[in-house]
Amino acid sequence: MPSQAEYETAFVQALRQPRIPPPSGVRHPGSQPPVLRFGVYRNNVHVSLVEAVTRLYPVVQRLVGEAFFQAVARRFVGQVLPDSPVLINYGETFPDFLDHFEPAARLPYLGDVARIEWAWHRAYHAQDHPPLPPQALARIPPAQVGHLRLELHPSLQVLESPWPAHSIWHSNRHDAQVRRIDRDSGGEATLVCRPDMEVLVCAVPLGTAALVRTLSTGAKLEQATTQAVEQPGFNLQTSLAALLSSGGITAFRF
Repeated sequence: MPSQAEYETAFVQALRQPRIPPPSGVRHPGSQPPVLRFGVYRNNVHVSLVEAVTRLYPVVQRLVGEAFFQAVARRFVGQVLPDSPVLINYGETFPDFLDHFEPAARLPYLGDVARIEWAWHRAYHAQDHPPLPPQALARIPPAQVGHLRLELHPSLQVLESPWPAHSIWHSNRHDAQVRRIDRDSGGEATLVCRPDMEVLVCAVPLGTAALVRTLSTGAKLEQATTQAVEQPGFNLQTSLAALLSSGGITAFRF
């Protein structure tokens, strides 16, 4: 008699591959394997997962078209099943899947646009936390600013791409008539945060992601700045202003 783990493995394999019959332990009242009934269940599982991916990535679908997206989503669902019963956690690896999906190779920015969509989704479901008022740092003497340790909002994410991913995402998300964007115009950084009820998505200087990564370890601002200045185009004042105005900072300490 197969163990519970073996039975679960066989069940999942039968779900993913239509040619595999239902596991031997699956029976209906007639004691025969319910091939047709199991096939309906298998189809419902796949359809629900494809729908979940479709809801998460509307901009990607707009970029490639509905038919192409449905084909990609079905391929993804056929290879990646949920590892959690909470469906809002499903689809995180879809951007990585797009990076290696050969038919989408002519759109090399597609995975990074999808990462912005996943960041939006994560921020929407992130823990609530009151942000630090933007003026809270104004009274700190400039000589002491570098010694600050900043606490970041749970929803804050900064993504960097060698492509104009933010511009592509923004136009396809918000513009009725999509603007033409030169994909060779250079890389962009995107900040995503939900300080209140609405998820904010805005462009920030390159290097802001490095600044945020270092700050998240508890490092002082001057240490984080040292890491970020190596990035071309980094501007500490602009990055800090974006973090404060977006609600990305919740507290500070010396």
